Amino acid sequence: MICAHVAVERSIRSVVGSKKNKNMISIIFEAHGTTFDNEAHLSSGWNDVALSPLGEQQSKEKGERYKDDNFDAIFVSDLQRAVRSAEIGFGNRWPIIKDPRLKECNYGDFTQRPSEEVDAQKPSRINEPFPNGESYKQTTARMKLFLDDLKKNYDGKRIMIIGHRATQYALENLIKGVSLEELTTMHFKWQPGWAYSLEN
Repeated sequence: MICAHVAVERSIRSVVGSKKNKNMISIIFEAHGTTFDNEAHLSSGWNDVALSPLGEQQSKEKGERYKDDNFDAIFVSDLQRAVRSAEIGFGNRWPIIKDPRLKECNYGDFTQRPSEEVDAQKPSRINEPFPNGESYKQTTARMKLFLDDLKKNYDGKRIMIIGHRATQYALENLIKGVSLEELTTMHFKWQPGWAYSLEN
């Protein structure tokens, strides 16, 4: 399984390019490892749930996939499932930087409700926030601020982001132009890394 992951990651690197190009930031996005809420089919939002043993193993495999790679920094949300995914996978190989702007959407009153129930709500929460929570316009706006800071400080660099569904929605929307309407109705399919090129 790890060999297949390595082959996919090599393919990702060939698309992004191994050289660091000025005026372009190379981003690899990775989802955090499986949590206890994931295994219970609950949507965590801002609930600071821990990785399950499976999630810890996935994080070790993540580190193995990138053992021959190099990053200037690993950015993570400040929720422990993202932080621990980085710490277990990479230790002190590269700087691990917490940033709350990378957080999952705040589901408010829907926090830790069944995933099916929350997923059904998402298309109607693009502009209107979850009760006592956030909208996807709001999560994308905070991600835009994060990307603007990347442009100022990481031009020509290669970085990894370990985050959540809302983190990736914003990357797809802001960098690739995919609409939030499409993203919130799309079935999520895990893969070992998504590549993005952020032009400066």
